[in-house]
Amino acid sequence: MMKFLTSLLLLGVISPLWPLGQNPLPGDPFVIVNKETNEAAYINENKVQTVYRAATGKTEELTPEGLFTITVKASDPYYRKKDIPGGDPNNPLGTRWIGFDAENSDGRTYGIHGTNNPSSIGTYASLGCIRLQNEHVEALYDVVPIGTKVLVLSTDLSFEDIAKEYGAIE
Repeated sequence: MMKFLTSLLLLGVISPLWPLGQNPLPGDPFVIVNKETNEAAYINENKVQTVYRAATGKTEELTPEGLFTITVKASDPYYRKKDIPGGDPNNPLGTRWIGFDAENSDGRTYGIHGTNNPSSIGTYASLGCIRLQNEHVEALYDVVPIGTKVLVLSTDLSFEDIAKEYGAIE
């Protein structure tokens, strides 16, 4: 049993999916969500690569703020609350789910996801998640590995200034 647990521990330590040490480091992938502007930025290779319009919580407290870690990714996610399968046009999660560990959750409660309501993007419309257009969440999904840090905040600072403050840009 001890050998099995040691093997699992070593697997977790050497896994390329889970960056080690302080994150983000300059050049690492990093996602910033600014609730004040309803935008999400993808930072990589020491620069802001892309900025997307987003939808955040209907009220300020619905979308938690802080530095989180992506723990789950799913293509055509299943919507548990209303038993709607992935790929169904009525599924409010759209085509991708990028879950992070906000408020001690396991990545299945809060996330960045697509939407079946594209007109909600740019507004305060969600129950706590961050919504993107399906094509945008698909692009982000393809470039952020599990273990990527997600920063959610409300600020008037630029994405570049925030990324520098958090060490993602030198």
